[in-house]
Amino acid sequence: MSDERPGILLVDDDETIRAGLGAFLERSGYRVVVAADGQEALDVLPTGDIALAVCDVIMPRVDGREFVRRVRAEGRWLPIILLTQVGESYERSAALDEGADDYLNKPFDPQELLSRVRAVLRRSVPGERPLSAAPRLRAGALELDRSARRVWRDGAEVTLTPKAVMLLDYLMAHPGEVHTRDRLLTALWGFDFVTSTRAIDHRIAELRRVIGDDPGAPRYIETVQSAGYRFVHPVGAA
Repeated sequence: MSDERPGILLVDDDETIRAGLGAFLERSGYRVVVAADGQEALDVLPTGDIALAVCDVIMPRVDGREFVRRVRAEGRWLPIILLTQVGESYERSAALDEGADDYLNKPFDPQELLSRVRAVLRRSVPGERPLSAAPRLRAGALELDRSARRVWRDGAEVTLTPKAVMLLDYLMAHPGEVHTRDRLLTALWGFDFVTSTRAIDHRIAELRRVIGDDPGAPRYIETVQSAGYRFVHPVGAA
């Protein structure tokens, strides 16, 4: 009998993580294939029916970022979640720019990883470029050039601070998901930067003011009470 559970490729050079996390994902309804580094994962990909990869960043031979680059260079739009070390804010942003779908800081709660896996699979279309790898994103009257960090509203370019553009980029690349302030803070500043979650609220207020979004009747960014923020408008590659 064939195993119809979604296949997850778990890539980590730590045998303990492979065993423990692999067993958890199996219990959660997935079929897990493991690899000890990026090169082994690249060898496994053509032989298995893989729906998503969960990959550590720091590994011997082929690391996580190089794994993402090689998979994308082959024209594969396999969803990939990277497991990063706390404080490596440059590594995280660079990996997302190169085509990773999401990231999670180590150490992490396995339930949080499970929620990320489910969210990425929900918004992914097999064989199609994910929003996180698209060079431009569009949502209604908004258009974002991700590499140039430029934003247009109704065809006219608007001015935003660099952090506000990064926040908009992250929200648009993960539409429909609720993001806590802590998660957004980590995505933009990293845990190595001492600041408060109020910084997120300030950047959200800046975005709403510039793009003309009413918090009482949001077209783009919704406040989720006691949780965080969600980008509610449909997003597509421009």
